[in-house]
Amino acid sequence: MKIPLRWLRDYIDVDLPVPQLAQRLTMAGLEVSGYRFLGEPVPEGIAVKPEELGPVWARDKILVAEVLKVEKHPNADKLTLVTLNYGAGAPKTVVTGAPNVKPGDKGQKVILGLAGTVYWDGHVQPKQLTELKPKALRGIQNDAMVMSEFELGISEEHEGIIILEPDAPVGTPLADFMGDVVLEIDVLPNMARCLSMIGIAREVAAITGKTIEYPDMVLQRSKETIEGQVTVSIEDPKLSARYQAMLIRNVQIGPAPQWMQRRLTYAGMRPISNIVDITNYVMLEWGQPLHAFDFDVLKKRSGGKAPHIIVRPARTGEKLRTLDNQERTLST
Repeated sequence: MKIPLRWLRDYIDVDLPVPQLAQRLTMAGLEVSGYRFLGEPVPEGIAVKPEELGPVWARDKILVAEVLKVEKHPNADKLTLVTLNYGAGAPKTVVTGAPNVKPGDKGQKVILGLAGTVYWDGHVQPKQLTELKPKALRGIQNDAMVMSEFELGISEEHEGIIILEPDAPVGTPLADFMGDVVLEIDVLPNMARCLSMIGIAREVAAITGKTIEYPDMVLQRSKETIEGQVTVSIEDPKLSARYQAMLIRNVQIGPAPQWMQRRLTYAGMRPISNIVDITNYVMLEWGQPLHAFDFDVLKKRSGGKAPHIIVRPARTGEKLRTLDNQERTLST
């Protein structure tokens, strides 16, 4: 179970230093077997594996910035010039080949790395930590960069730069905005109650004496009844005692908010779309598995009748195509 501490603090005030928190969780039966430091330096008292190390996001060099304008590079078709406000003096113009910013863009919040920034360089193999130094790119002097998840050590995604949420505060050090420490906890079968963020928060409350704060849950019901629109049956109640269905209309599929995508990524999941990400987020938060079906697709499959969802184990040899477009052969 990967536990981003910034997310955990939504439910409980965690003020113990990371080494002490890890030690107390381990003594309570939740062994902390690994760490991931996202932009944060490794504190004394923690031994980390090489793969757990990444670039430290220097607070005076890696900042939230706003795009003022994007222009074509005069000497290169695949490069653009991005002018940025980063909250300090005159705007800065950088050269980038990122495909998700194009001439005419403005207003996006991005991440600016100034000279001296240490980042993962994927142009060499194997990748290595590199310090950003001023140099000319196709005739344009360049002493900064707009940054991707790969360069910051967040994920292997390097096709484009990070576009932050619209309210990201310009000039804020990135380490303060989205830096984090992730604890990897080995949850044993007798501690299955801890397979969620709130489950871990309860344990932290128990060992520290702090009070847990649960998120507000408000369900807005329409007057329309679900009766006759979908049915659910459970084949073996001993294996699944309860399964509920809720019908949600007027859904627009698109990306989830950046803060949600970031939390899922830090927790080891791949963001896909708002609906899939919401179900995964709630599962990680509460330990309650969810699945979203496309009602229109189910109704079409059922010949226009009310869809019937049957909860049962797989049968030997059944095939299922998962969201990564892989066909998987199931067993019982």
